[in-house]
Amino acid sequence: MPDDTPRMAAPGAGRPPRLPRRPLLAAPALALAAIAPGLAQSRYPARPVQIVVPWAAGGGTDAVARMIASLLERDLGQPFVVVNRTGGSGVVGHAAISTARPDGYTIGLLTLEIAMLHWIGLTELTPRSYTPIALMNQDPAGVLVNASSPYEDIRGLAQALQAAPPRRLKGSGSGRGGSWHLAFVGWLRTLGLGADHVLWVPVEGAALGMQELAAGGVDLAACSLPEGKAMIDARRVRPLAVMAQERIGAFAEVPTLKESLGTDYAAGLWRGIAGPPGLPEEVRQLLGAALGRVSRAEEFTRFMAARGFGTSFAEAAEFAAFMDRSDAAMGQALRDVGLAKG
Repeated sequence: MPDDTPRMAAPGAGRPPRLPRRPLLAAPALALAAIAPGLAQSRYPARPVQIVVPWAAGGGTDAVARMIASLLERDLGQPFVVVNRTGGSGVVGHAAISTARPDGYTIGLLTLEIAMLHWIGLTELTPRSYTPIALMNQDPAGVLVNASSPYEDIRGLAQALQAAPPRRLKGSGSGRGGSWHLAFVGWLRTLGLGADHVLWVPVEGAALGMQELAAGGVDLAACSLPEGKAMIDARRVRPLAVMAQERIGAFAEVPTLKESLGTDYAAGLWRGIAGPPGLPEEVRQLLGAALGRVSRAEEFTRFMAARGFGTSFAEAAEFAAFMDRSDAAMGQALRDVGLAKG
């Protein structure tokens, strides 16, 4: 084995000590290590990236995430791998995104529930627990009635609601405190009505709400129009409006609340890409730009339209403001129905 011990000149020889060879050879490596983080950053992504999805494989959120992952992989040249982290009504997956190492190699798909879960005491996570990157999708709530309903448009329904005694009319579309119930409660508030003005019939999912509406068991329903599509196509129910700022491409004939009633109120499901706190700004910008290209890709828009999903892209700052508004609206609606903690 080579002996790297420094050798001193013999006393009085007048020669300087011999320096070890290995540390001298290591100097360039140390210098390279000092700049390596910058090099790695400029090459991001240099290895596969995880996209955490808080919901099970096979669902709508999972499908959207996998399409985004596929197109990001094509755009940025590294695998983007969807990882489903389920449990706790979405808390487990959302927590995994927030607590990930902030190096850009674990990001995730946030959903509306992150604006709801802390209000009902299931987590301390809020939309402010993340680095927002881009909003990718909105599925606004629609207001639907039975095909034989006397309410021809949303204005007529709104007037009937305001004239009716409390709990005379019945509605459905989700469980009590579910996303569609809260969206509907928010709309009632814009009409000057209380959260329980309409008797809400809780169901396990929008499909059952549509069946209840088609059978005449309730007077109206709130859910996304894609979820009501089968009953709409069968002409058993009729959509009156969507709670959105713009009409939905797949249901272009259905007006918005703003068009019909002059209200800016919008509510519904949404999905957006975010990272943990402290995500480097260069990474956020690179991913945001790539997601913008994804949102405009024909493959993505065709995929979303075929499934009735709304496309709604917003960059980081706008996405952050959007989540703040969603959080405030969900908090108010949950307080209105008595489900908010504290």
